[in-house]
Amino acid sequence: MSEALAQACAARMWDGDAASRSLGMALDAVAPGTARLSMTVTAAMLNGHGTCHGGFIFTLADSAFAFACNTDGMASVASHCTVSYLRPAGLGDRLVADATERHREGRSGIYDVRVTCGGATIAEFRGHSRTTGARLLDAPDAA
Repeated sequence: MSEALAQACAARMWDGDAASRSLGMALDAVAPGTARLSMTVTAAMLNGHGTCHGGFIFTLADSAFAFACNTDGMASVASHCTVSYLRPAGLGDRLVADATERHREGRSGIYDVRVTCGGATIAEFRGHSRTTGARLLDAPDAA
């Protein structure tokens, strides 16, 4: 995989990703098999305990996972994901999700995502991907 292909795939996905953009996420970095997204916790993301609802943390991690597993030009989707919440995040916290490919073979992949705030780990996420057989870009060298 090339850096240029990873960047082209990310640009294509970002253009169509209204969900991530509407939550104020930023695509900070992408490279073959990796991605970093970030998001600031808003008042609309707080739960009844006054902390960031776990669903928003999961969504940030899931978005980073999606960008990391779609860097090779093939369309991939989640087949299974788990998350462990380790500490709360609060209003105004800037969350950073770093996704890394751990294993990829055939149509299946495993990715780990660490969500942090100021260096402290907020959550650990593991995603299993499956390629659909479709291309994300028109040609593998479209980048």
